[in-house]
Amino acid sequence: MPNSHIAVAYDAVMQTGECPLWHPQEQALYWVDIPAFTVHRLDPATGAHRAWKLASEPATLAISDQGGLVVAMRSGFAHLDTSSDEVKLTEIVAAPYDQSITRFNDGHVDPAGRFWVGTIYEPRDKPAAEMYVLEQGRLRQAWAGGMTNSNGLGFSPDQKTMYHADTAAHRVSRYDFDVATGTVSNQQVLHQFSADKENNYGGRPDGAAVDSEGNYWVAMFEGARIAKLSPQGELLDEIKLPVRCPTMPAFGGPDLRTLYVTSAGARPAAELEQYPLSGKLLAIPMDVAGRIEPGYKQ
Repeated sequence: MPNSHIAVAYDAVMQTGECPLWHPQEQALYWVDIPAFTVHRLDPATGAHRAWKLASEPATLAISDQGGLVVAMRSGFAHLDTSSDEVKLTEIVAAPYDQSITRFNDGHVDPAGRFWVGTIYEPRDKPAAEMYVLEQGRLRQAWAGGMTNSNGLGFSPDQKTMYHADTAAHRVSRYDFDVATGTVSNQQVLHQFSADKENNYGGRPDGAAVDSEGNYWVAMFEGARIAKLSPQGELLDEIKLPVRCPTMPAFGGPDLRTLYVTSAGARPAAELEQYPLSGKLLAIPMDVAGRIEPGYKQ
């Protein structure tokens, strides 16, 4: 897919931009800069930008049915009041792990309003990351271990499949998903990307979005591209990007046909020279529409 129509949606450089989230009621895009401890908001129609600086690293966001956002931070889950520029955080539940070596990472709300968020095990010396589910103010562990860097969560339009990526393993998996109980089973490899950095390396899977046709679009960190996978795991297409380290795509805009992509800007000087748009928020017009992201149900 050509990249000639890629535009910069927000020109400031993020250290590690992540978790773009389109808010359909506000017609605005939210995202985070994890190392900068900041939640951002952009009104694409006017260019108006707002930001909230938090006391703990925000990793992922959900629209709350109570208004505002639910933020998964290193310190735990909290509600952020976005009605003013003042930082008004209300704790929902504290983090259940050792915050010195673990933090929350990628997440998505399922069709029933549960907020699924995985962790990243920062020493990266063993697969010790975990998956948690925030459901009506209570936190439960969905599974533990078997991954190092939890990413790429997504749900199929028919609500029967959950997708998940382990970035460190270069692998995207699919699970049978029971929307009634909020449980998963029958893990299968959807797509195994190459981990050989000397030959045929196209990056490793980071954050993802599922479109209205059920295809899975995943940011390939260090691969300068977004990969499009079918529900059967076939590599259908790719979007080449002017950033080497995209982190996550999200569909947005009035017709959900704009793909917003966050990226990492805290990168080596040689890479930044080759990819000067690194860390900026990108916007790409798409032929396919996304889907409205469900809100978290308190």
